[in-house]
Amino acid sequence: MSDNPFSFDGRIRRTEYCLSYLGCYAIQVSLEYLLIDVEFGSVIDLICLVPLVWFMLAQGAKRCHDMGTSGWCQGIPGYLLWMLFAPGHPDRNKYGPSPKMPVEQLPAESN
Repeated sequence: MSDNPFSFDGRIRRTEYCLSYLGCYAIQVSLEYLLIDVEFGSVIDLICLVPLVWFMLAQGAKRCHDMGTSGWCQGIPGYLLWMLFAPGHPDRNKYGPSPKMPVEQLPAESN
């Protein structure tokens, strides 16, 4: 998993994006089920939903970066489905090194 899942920087692979998507969906369904009889359940659900939306937007932006596109592309209708199946850029791009590249092969960063 990524070092900072709430950050919009970097790249992630399809696997991490799909697992993030499934995890958020499971959390959302669980919250709906648990808060069904709570008096202020919709308010609590909304408060919990904000970090989930931020997380998914950040993960989506990183997935777009892996494919070599801007994070804003996830706003295009149907693009979310494309992000689930399209391969990432195999080499380093302007958003960073490939997440498939082993750590020992990454070039040393210069300051």
